[in-house]
Amino acid sequence: MFPVLETDRLNLRQIHERDRESIYTLFSNENVLRYYGQSPFENEEQANDLINHFNNIYTNRKGIRWGIELKASEDLMGTVGFHLWSPNHRRAEIGYELLPSYWNNGLGSEAIKRVIQYSFTEMKLHRVGAVVFVENDASNNLLEKLGFEKEGLLKEYMFHNGKYKDTYIYSFLKN
Repeated sequence: MFPVLETDRLNLRQIHERDRESIYTLFSNENVLRYYGQSPFENEEQANDLINHFNNIYTNRKGIRWGIELKASEDLMGTVGFHLWSPNHRRAEIGYELLPSYWNNGLGSEAIKRVIQYSFTEMKLHRVGAVVFVENDASNNLLEKLGFEKEGLLKEYMFHNGKYKDTYIYSFLKN
C-alpha cells in the first residue's frame, strides 16, 4: 500500500489519474521547469505518462513520488519524492517541484523534511542525494537550509535547452 504522509499543513499522497490536469499544469509551467532538465509538457497525455511512470517506479522499487496538497484542499500543488532508489546501497536522490503560487512560504521545506524522515525510518536509507543546477539559487539555498551538504560540482552534467549545465551534488546522511 502506498504510504500517505502528513505534516502540519500538508498531505503527501499517491498521484492518481485524476491528478492529470494538475500534473499537466505543473509540468507545462516554464517557471517550474526552468532548472528541471526537461521541456514543458505540450499535452495532457504527457501528464498521464508521468503519472504512470511515478506509479511504476514505486511498484518496481526504483523510487517513490508523492503528490503535495494542502490539507484544506485536494488540489495538487507539486510533487516530492525519490528516484534512483538503490535499496542495496541504502540511497536515493530527491526531487521536488511546486507551482509558483506556493513558493516562498515554507511548504516545499515542510514536504522535503517529511519525506527525508520517512526515507530514514521506513525506507532504511542512509543517504539522500540531490543534483541541482548551479544557477538554481532557490533550490540550492533550500537544500543548504535543510542541512544538505554540498559535495561538489558536476561539470556539464545536464543538457537543458540546448546547453550543457553544471550542477551541484548534495547529500543528507542519516547520521
